[in-house]
Amino acid sequence: MLLSMTKDQIHFPRPSDERRMTNFVWTPVRYRNVIGILKNPFYAGVYVYGKSEKRTAIVDGRARRSYGHGKPAGTWEVMIRDHHEGYITWDEYERNQQQLALNNYGRAGGIKSGRGGKALLSGLLTCGRCRRRLSVAYTGNPQSRPVYCCDKKPDDGVAPVHDVRRPAVDAAVARELLRAVEPLAIEATFEAERMHRERQEDQRNIHDLELRQARYEASLAERRYAACDPDNRLITAQLEKNWETALRRVRDLEARKPAESPSTIKVDPGTFANLADNLQAAWDSTDVTMRARQQLLRTLIADIVVDVDDAVREVVLTIHWKGGQHSELKVRKHQSGEHGCATTEDALAVMRSMAGRWSDEHIAASLDRMGMPTGQGKTLTAHRVASVRRVRAIHAYKSPTKTANG
Repeated sequence: MLLSMTKDQIHFPRPSDERRMTNFVWTPVRYRNVIGILKNPFYAGVYVYGKSEKRTAIVDGRARRSYGHGKPAGTWEVMIRDHHEGYITWDEYERNQQQLALNNYGRAGGIKSGRGGKALLSGLLTCGRCRRRLSVAYTGNPQSRPVYCCDKKPDDGVAPVHDVRRPAVDAAVARELLRAVEPLAIEATFEAERMHRERQEDQRNIHDLELRQARYEASLAERRYAACDPDNRLITAQLEKNWETALRRVRDLEARKPAESPSTIKVDPGTFANLADNLQAAWDSTDVTMRARQQLLRTLIADIVVDVDDAVREVVLTIHWKGGQHSELKVRKHQSGEHGCATTEDALAVMRSMAGRWSDEHIAASLDRMGMPTGQGKTLTAHRVASVRRVRAIHAYKSPTKTANG
């Protein structure tokens, strides 16, 4: 939320006259402004008194008092619901507090919000043996390869899921997500368009209110300057400075006014007829951030329980969907000595089928068109195809020209 408001250049009022609260200035929004509003029950229409308490401790033989210690919601001295009209409901307020707590600690019973990073399922996986959240550790040199791991030590003969390699698990869950949303792709697109319009409208309303307030302050500064005695040069200079500051803020707001958009946009449903076929391409697009993928995942998935079947060396994922449904995925775990950057079996199958009839250049071009990179995510070239063939003992293509000349 803070990053979004900062990007949109939304300012926050701050009192400029200390405790009198009669004048204020607009400053860039800060973290404490956002968290203060989210945690304040006043915005949910609730009047509260006694949210904090003082504590006394004996330090070096003397009593020391400290203030501002927060108290749980059920222990407040006064709490009057529906005291005034709120911006959100009390249920929404409680959900916000629960999500804030989960974001801090990532405890079982809920999931963290998507914050970006390299791990798609960060804060979403639960160990199927100890019921703790799996954390994300970074390995390699430099430490750039994320691994999901359980930090709990073996207890009572129950060994936790120590580590799960990220790429295969992330890819499997992403495929399952796209398969689930494919029938609703067109409806989701229209819903996203509606939400985008609402967000733009909110941004325009916020800017209009801010600009209206700035113009009022400029008009007030002008009237104060005009009413001042010209002979009182010290006061006149200060009032003139305040007027110039207010006018400068009006000009800044007018310069960054959001572009006007049509009130009604008619979209032809036929435009999205083939959208479901392009979901994978949209998901893999470089324009889509990991943060956006994580947030989309959390709108549909409530939790994922992970376990490892050591007998067959498979990672078993149980996905709990928001609608109450469950599905199970099984991902092959790497063998001892096998690394996570190996070429996929699908790409190897294509190489085996084409190697006897086509050159490495043709194989590389076909794999590139099919969107199959190397195990490290690089584009396959003729040199890389030849290297994979030698390692995998795949027979090479023999050119008729070379055979005849030979």
